[in-house]
Amino acid sequence: MRVCLASTSPARLMLLQQFGIRPLTVAPEVDEEAVIASVEAAESRRLAPDEHVLLLARRKAADVAARLADDIPDFDGIVIGGDSMFELDGEILGKPYTPENAMARWRAMRGRTGVLHSGHAVVRVRPGGHAREVHATAEASVTFVDDVTDAEIEAYVATGEPLHVAGAFTVDSLGGAFISRVDGDPSTVVGMSVSTLRRLVRDLDVEWTSLWHTVDPSLDGSAAGSQA
Repeated sequence: MRVCLASTSPARLMLLQQFGIRPLTVAPEVDEEAVIASVEAAESRRLAPDEHVLLLARRKAADVAARLADDIPDFDGIVIGGDSMFELDGEILGKPYTPENAMARWRAMRGRTGVLHSGHAVVRVRPGGHAREVHATAEASVTFVDDVTDAEIEAYVATGEPLHVAGAFTVDSLGGAFISRVDGDPSTVVGMSVSTLRRLVRDLDVEWTSLWHTVDPSLDGSAAGSQA
């Protein structure tokens, strides 16, 4: 059973590798802002966080699945798409991108609890067959320590780690020391809920254990696809 991750997120790739899966990775060609703007304009409303992440996860998985059908016609396996966003007091906190934004985020999050929303889409692709897709969302609440100092925040931001992740934090790397509690599947905070993925994979009549210790034939022995 082949596995393709429709993402270039190093965190999602590492997560799958930790759970015994070595996927091919393909960057989805999806203009996320345009997709959200188009749907919100058509429906005359703002999408809720769970709708937002699910829509993007599905679009990413669908884009890559369609391209695989053209580029790798013998691909027989699953395509996994995901998207995440962090919500604090009803405000959506995406990737901060700049040190100034990250510093402000961390001062605002200090001692508080927010919710990490994660969308998941899995597409079953068969040569010459019709693709099947299943999807779901997951969430986990994250509580930050109340005694993280400005100096610690500045040092953390200076590493560059929080600049390109939803909510400006990680739980599985340097940022984990400043998180006191996670309620929900911890892997949700890393990038995808692995227990949710397992359920979706089984909904497609694929056994999760069949994905263990497999290496996509397009990969060599030293790297698991693009990590851009």
